[in-house]
Amino acid sequence: MKNGFAFNTTRQAFLASHLRRADTHLSRLIGLMGTPPGSLSSGNGIWIVPCHGVHTFGMRYAIDLVYLNRQLEVIHTEENLRPWRVAPVRMESATVLELPPHTIYQTGTCIGDHIEISFAQTGNEGGKA
Repeated sequence: MKNGFAFNTTRQAFLASHLRRADTHLSRLIGLMGTPPGSLSSGNGIWIVPCHGVHTFGMRYAIDLVYLNRQLEVIHTEENLRPWRVAPVRMESATVLELPPHTIYQTGTCIGDHIEISFAQTGNEGGKA
């Protein structure tokens, strides 16, 4: 699996230094469901592509969500979304970052910020998102 990062260029802060990409129907459906508390530790995250909203059914811990448009600008944030909840659907969202709780607060991420997302290249895979 490719490892990438999400960097808030507006705030000069990493949202995730170990980012996974969920871009298949199955990987988007499963996401973090059933993972134990602590699975999404500081510096980790999942980038769901494409995505207009998420749920936390089957989860046992809270997460932060950063909704991005096609230009990778923040259009909505949800802080500390608790388990067994449905996050708002944002049709203008192209993708969503699932991050450890308090990441949005700790990085000062706000609507309008620009996020750089990149994945290591191995052979024909990867590249800048």
